[in-house]
Amino acid sequence: MTDPIADMLTRIRNAITAHHETVEVPGSNMKRAIAAILLEEGYVKNVENVEDGLSGKIVITLKYAEGNKSVISGLKRVSKPGLRSYSGAEKMPKVLGGLGTAIVSTSKGIMTDRQAKAANVGGEVLCFVW
Repeated sequence: MTDPIADMLTRIRNAITAHHETVEVPGSNMKRAIAAILLEEGYVKNVENVEDGLSGKIVITLKYAEGNKSVISGLKRVSKPGLRSYSGAEKMPKVLGGLGTAIVSTSKGIMTDRQAKAANVGGEVLCFVW
């Protein structure tokens, strides 16, 4: 697999379209960090790490509002293996005018665009969530 983060986002997107309660993603440290950000920003209900003897699995419980409408209305991979996208702290991209969240990989770890701006660090813009 060339892009495991894009695979994770696609699995979440497909599970939302099919109105599934949970989605299972193969584990890695970066995916765990992204899932933790989705949890702390309120986009998902729960994130559980399941050990299977290999790299483990991440079970993400999706969050739905009234009318069975998903809290996540969009996920977009920004920095791809063929075309990396970097941003400085002062030029951090805004998602939907500040309503969404950009997830950034910095030298201080994976964080949201707001946290990166507050810490005055730039990095690779991994994805947008809104």
